[in-house]
Amino acid sequence: MRIGLPLRLFAAVFVVFALLALLRPIDHDESQYVAAAVLSAHGYLPYRDYAYLQTPLQPLLFAPLAWVAGAWAWPVLRLTNVVLGAALVGCVWRASREAGAGARIAFWAAVLFATCDAFLFSIATARNDALPAALLGGALVLIVRAAAGRGGTLGGVLTGALLAGATAAKISYALPAVGYGIYALFDRRHRPLAVLAGALPIVALVGWTWAQAPAGFVFGTLTFPARAPAEYYRTAPWKLSWLAKAVDALKFLALGPALLALVLAARGGWRRLPVIAVMAAAGLVAAVLPFPTWRQYLLPMLPPLFVLLALAWQQRPPARWVRFVAVVFGCAGLAPTVAGLIVGGDGGTGRLPVLAALRDGRAVRAALDRAGVAGPVATLSPQFLAATGRLPDRRFATGPFYFRSHALVAPGAEAGLHLVSGDRLDALGRLPLRASPGTVKRSDTLMPAAILIGGEAKWTSGNPALDARLEHWAIAHHYRLEPVASPRFRLYVRQP
Repeated sequence: MRIGLPLRLFAAVFVVFALLALLRPIDHDESQYVAAAVLSAHGYLPYRDYAYLQTPLQPLLFAPLAWVAGAWAWPVLRLTNVVLGAALVGCVWRASREAGAGARIAFWAAVLFATCDAFLFSIATARNDALPAALLGGALVLIVRAAAGRGGTLGGVLTGALLAGATAAKISYALPAVGYGIYALFDRRHRPLAVLAGALPIVALVGWTWAQAPAGFVFGTLTFPARAPAEYYRTAPWKLSWLAKAVDALKFLALGPALLALVLAARGGWRRLPVIAVMAAAGLVAAVLPFPTWRQYLLPMLPPLFVLLALAWQQRPPARWVRFVAVVFGCAGLAPTVAGLIVGGDGGTGRLPVLAALRDGRAVRAALDRAGVAGPVATLSPQFLAATGRLPDRRFATGPFYFRSHALVAPGAEAGLHLVSGDRLDALGRLPLRASPGTVKRSDTLMPAAILIGGEAKWTSGNPALDARLEHWAIAHHYRLEPVASPRFRLYVRQP
């Protein structure tokens, strides 16, 4: 079942993407994913021990990498996504070849796919987009082989495992997986029983994480994604309208050749491989279902879409003007990345933002060492803590994303879900549920040993007002300001 990626293409793409990962500005979206991998590396489980706002595969799978990387966990997780992104480009090439596209057409389909802004954003940061997309890409190769009658039982088992794994890493990949499963029931070349057998172990793993903490699992995978956007955008309701969704979807499709690919595939490329068309359509539905639509939501649709583009061009070679339009859209897809790299040094991040973040982490570590703080640190930017050798306070594992909410969870239920919101910071000073009444020392409470401020800011695409709320709480509770050799961070240490 060798995939047969073109090694030179893979190596070239990896080098380019690795440079992007080093140069890409810091994004606060990375906070919960780095924190989850680091916490899992130390034996904590998502939902049971800390809140995680996605399906559980990525922190479990990336935990060994975070454990080996230690202080370098954050850049290693970025580079891991680079490897997965390069593999995904190779899978688009391989699937196009398996579908019957010529080598040159398959090459250009893969290159055009790699210029889409939705793809570039997803693989140059430590988010949870690259892993499920790469798993989907591997499944595409096997699905195309099965559609051509070259599949087998082992291929069906691997396809089921890959698609289930993609869903277990990000729930939006469930629709392409379900779309393929339904299609396989009507086309037995895809061996639906083998596909089901391959998916069952991943389903069992996800079910096990649910059994460890049913309430935390439901909140992280269903409740928060369904309710949080409406609460966050309540002051900007237009963002949640269908008109705004249409504008956003067209905009993100046009930031790269995806819009052109969609038009060309709709003209006839889908007829040669309807199973891939089903998966592309399911990916599009998955992209437009959430409110609002963001660029990374389009990623489940893009790999099958560019395989269809290769087939359309194989069937009818593109005219000169079509090639010109493809180049124009490709440049448009690269524009946000280039613009981000140009401004990446703002706020003192330097030419290599991730390496600058490591220097900041070492400065914070020195301050923590001087203060004698060994315990967990409360912060809305837990991705910076990997370099300090300290774990984040598990109530802040979601970074700013739950902290900024208001009424998603009843006040008494936050503790059981390992959460705290900015509206209920008084919970940080309460006793643990198992504490006995009587005279209580401050060290007996749930107050964090230290609080790190500064990572939730404009230079990380964050909201500094959220950090200000946490800082005000620290000052009000007599935390001592500990000097940090970094202009961007402030460290507050609990008084003995």
